[in-house]
Amino acid sequence: MRQWLSSRDFLALIILAAFVVAFSLTVSNRDFLSYWTAGRQLIHRSNPYDVAAVDRLEADAGFHGPSGSLVMLNPPLALPLALPLGLLGSRLGGVLWSLALLACLVGSVRITRTMHGNPPNDLHTLGYYFAPAIACILTGQIPVFALLGLALFLRLHRTHPAYAGASLWLCAVKPHLFLPFGVALLAWILATKCYRIIIGAAAACAAATVLTLLLDPRAWTQYRDMMHAFAPRIAREFIPCLSVVLRRSIDSRAMWIQFIPAVLGCLWALYYFRKYRREWNWMEHGSLLMLVSIFVAPYTWLIDQSILIPAMLHAAYRARSRAFTIVLASASALILLQIFLGADVRSKWNLWPAPFWLAMYLIGAKQEETPISANTVTPTQTHSPQ
Repeated sequence: MRQWLSSRDFLALIILAAFVVAFSLTVSNRDFLSYWTAGRQLIHRSNPYDVAAVDRLEADAGFHGPSGSLVMLNPPLALPLALPLGLLGSRLGGVLWSLALLACLVGSVRITRTMHGNPPNDLHTLGYYFAPAIACILTGQIPVFALLGLALFLRLHRTHPAYAGASLWLCAVKPHLFLPFGVALLAWILATKCYRIIIGAAAACAAATVLTLLLDPRAWTQYRDMMHAFAPRIAREFIPCLSVVLRRSIDSRAMWIQFIPAVLGCLWALYYFRKYRREWNWMEHGSLLMLVSIFVAPYTWLIDQSILIPAMLHAAYRARSRAFTIVLASASALILLQIFLGADVRSKWNLWPAPFWLAMYLIGAKQEETPISANTVTPTQTHSPQ
């Protein structure tokens, strides 16, 4: 236990947990309510995507948002995560949800550190205080569940491929963030004939779907109708990411333009896999895939960059440079300062982090390195240039 969680880690996490719990008590100002209302609707076997019902529940919880209803926009595969919240009040649910998100963050960081041989340094704390993850927890959003799914896949894909596949269910709650990654994963599965990953993923998604349909047989139809109704609002909304900026720069009404970067990213992912397939390592090559996946996603918010923690920690472990670590920590601190000063999440200022993380990873990749094993990257290894 001491090796898994040091006394300094424990103290830091106690402070962070206290802060998260205190913040979560202001539940009326958090996106958590979209999941709580979905859970409440499911418990009563009602439509979790019913805007009018969601409005009433949120008003009862004290929410009066300036931008309308906080309806859950995740596909029905995510509904089992929201279901337990329906048994709780909004305040207690908010606290427990925040602690669950924090546990996902801690677990993901520790899994990543284990894959790098539990080095005797504190580089992993960069993950605990990674600004997008902190923002994700404070708003009560769901990307850290996808982060945990990704970390579990990276850890288990060689030793327990069926469980690794099952963990991808958590990634499926934000499917648009994994497009190039998913294309390369499918190519890798076909090349290695590791079909147990597909079986595990299918079983987990089927279980989530069956549970949802037992409570709401029309969940997928209701989700489609809700997304169709929200489409004009989503199209008008400025989301600070490459794809949205590209569409608005060319023709704001042509939604297909928003998918061009993702299509190009998927084509690049196939080329990248073909180039490195003989030496493929998911910690190594998957990190760059995730950075590109976020960069070219059809839409993505700052909080979605939480799933980049394994990639950024991998870069930090490889670089083994104090200057590299300081730059990463400083960038994260700058984003946190911006958040606590109340900057609008739709600000164009939020355009810089995604390309910055990608650039930092590529800088770290130029550090000297040696080939790594499938599951472990030890801090004492040296590497050859990629």
